[in-house]
Amino acid sequence: MSDSSAAPEPTAPRLRVAPSPTGDPHVGTAYMAVFNLAFARKHGGQFVLRIEDTDRARFNATSEQQLYDTLGWLGLTWDEGPDVGGPCAPYRQSERLDTYRPYVEALIESGHAYYCWCSSERLAQMREKQQKLKLPTGYDRLCHGKTKEERAQLEGFNEDPVVRMYVPDDAPTHFEDVIRGTVSAPRPDDQVILKADGFPTYHLAVVVDDHEMGITHVVRGEEWISSTPKHVLLYEWLGFEPPKFAHMPLLRNENKSKISKRKNPWARLTWFEEAGYLPEAVVNFLGLLAYPPAKGEGGADVEKFSFEAFSEDFDWAKVNKVGPIFDLKKLDWLNGQYIRDLELDDLAARLLPFLQQDGVLGEEPGREDLAKLEAIGEQIRPRMQLLTEATDLVKPFFVADADLEIADDARAALKDNAPEVIDAALTALADVTWEAAEIEAALRGAIVDGMGIKPRLAFGPLRTAVSGRKVSPPLFESMEILGRESTLARLRSLRSSLG
Repeated sequence: MSDSSAAPEPTAPRLRVAPSPTGDPHVGTAYMAVFNLAFARKHGGQFVLRIEDTDRARFNATSEQQLYDTLGWLGLTWDEGPDVGGPCAPYRQSERLDTYRPYVEALIESGHAYYCWCSSERLAQMREKQQKLKLPTGYDRLCHGKTKEERAQLEGFNEDPVVRMYVPDDAPTHFEDVIRGTVSAPRPDDQVILKADGFPTYHLAVVVDDHEMGITHVVRGEEWISSTPKHVLLYEWLGFEPPKFAHMPLLRNENKSKISKRKNPWARLTWFEEAGYLPEAVVNFLGLLAYPPAKGEGGADVEKFSFEAFSEDFDWAKVNKVGPIFDLKKLDWLNGQYIRDLELDDLAARLLPFLQQDGVLGEEPGREDLAKLEAIGEQIRPRMQLLTEATDLVKPFFVADADLEIADDARAALKDNAPEVIDAALTALADVTWEAAEIEAALRGAIVDGMGIKPRLAFGPLRTAVSGRKVSPPLFESMEILGRESTLARLRSLRSSLG
């Protein structure tokens, strides 16, 4: 067993996030990481990533890399972890099994833990009986104080034992929380701390690892409040200085249910990048979920902020104790704000992977295509909330004129005067200087003034001819970007199809 003096002596806070690789990373991991990292950065501390992979039945081999990829995409970088190393390595619990066993032996020797040989069938029957009699559920201590031989004489014996805590009747059920103050939790039962396969349960491993890694603040979801008295007991029995606890409010759906990967696609952390969100917008949104926005001029809320600003302001006392509603409409709005503030070359670079994925652009677009994409980006960003919305808006600019498809709803919306409108446009554009302002002036003169058509109805046929759609980026700027030859070719093509 490691000497407690082997734990790092922190001169600044040390915080961690410790996800389990059991499938697609949960958005809650990023939510916790935002608050852990903000506090660590504000106080010049360290942020540790630990992989808690002791649940071998649910272990997913690809999940760990997804954690690195998604947290890295969000910019929530860690100072120590399995991939970067550090003074407290190893950072995977499956590689630390030799670390836990001596602590288990010490707890058994001191009488704070004992072997339990009960079969799963016997435990299921015990719980069923307790529930029928409306008794408190929990282990009935059949194995406590017995040798293996003595226990083998009784029903429901299993050859491979687990190890359980021996929780005293007067076990403390209150603890201090930096967010919630004094918290009351249920009295713990005799929790399993070492499984039959030799792997520790969360309760033992988290206490040992947090101690040996010098973690000063344990920040986790409020669902762990009921487990904290068990951990406080283990800290006491093992002679460890406990960390400060901070239990964050749970993320909830609009119906106030807990979000889950099974029911909510946005509970998967990988979903946000796939759906076209910007990482800085997601981090900003996660911060807003349980923390008040800063105040601007006149006391107005400042809801768009950088992670650096969030860290500088961070104070546990400001964290909301009530479970926040995961409002995707708010995230969409916020993402749109970030998109509009991007430099054009940055916006083009972020759009490129989605456009390539959808076949709009090739793997190695040329300089001319990238310049065109920037020009288009300037026109479409006021209309976008997600990067994935770009494909429909951008595609018409990169399709050959002969291959442009006219959407059925756009063709159906054309009025009887569409041929005359296109004829007037072709005449007006014949000799115009090819700039958006000149194009607009010529078309307004010919169609609005010359034909007496109201401005909001005047340009529908032209929009359909140029983009193939009812809704498109600004028409005159689109014509400028497409160029004279393509614009006129598209106008003639639609005109010919109208007879």
